[in-house]
Amino acid sequence: MANPVNIKNKKAAFEYFLLEKYIAGIKLSGTEIKSIRDSKASIAEAYCLFVNNELFIRNMHISEYTYGTYNNHEPRRDRKLLLTKRELRKLNNRLKEQGTTIVPLLLFVNEKGLAKLEISLAKGKKQYDKRETIKGKDIQREMDREKK
Repeated sequence: MANPVNIKNKKAAFEYFLLEKYIAGIKLSGTEIKSIRDSKASIAEAYCLFVNNELFIRNMHISEYTYGTYNNHEPRRDRKLLLTKRELRKLNNRLKEQGTTIVPLLLFVNEKGLAKLEISLAKGKKQYDKRETIKGKDIQREMDREKK
């Protein structure tokens, strides 16, 4: 594939402590995968939730396909995530802990042409944790400048 698709959720690492990462498949319709391959998707406001022991991603925006006709998809519909039963059970049990959630990190297309979503079990950061993260980035940036 000439144009690799990597759609990131840049705010996730800033807003959450990332505990465990998983790679999940996504159940998509025909025009959705075409829009993703054109990099016309956003996972910035998306989150994952369980419905009847199945994991879904909600609020992920995939733009309507330009050349789609009446077969076009709804941009913000819920999409099922595909994981093994063991992973789903483990995530569901860990989700019951206070303050944990599942956030999408990266939407990409693998070498077979399938859309995959990297998700993470995450715990929310407090305001002082976020300030600490900013301070660490500033210190690292200063050290990199000194090396040059």
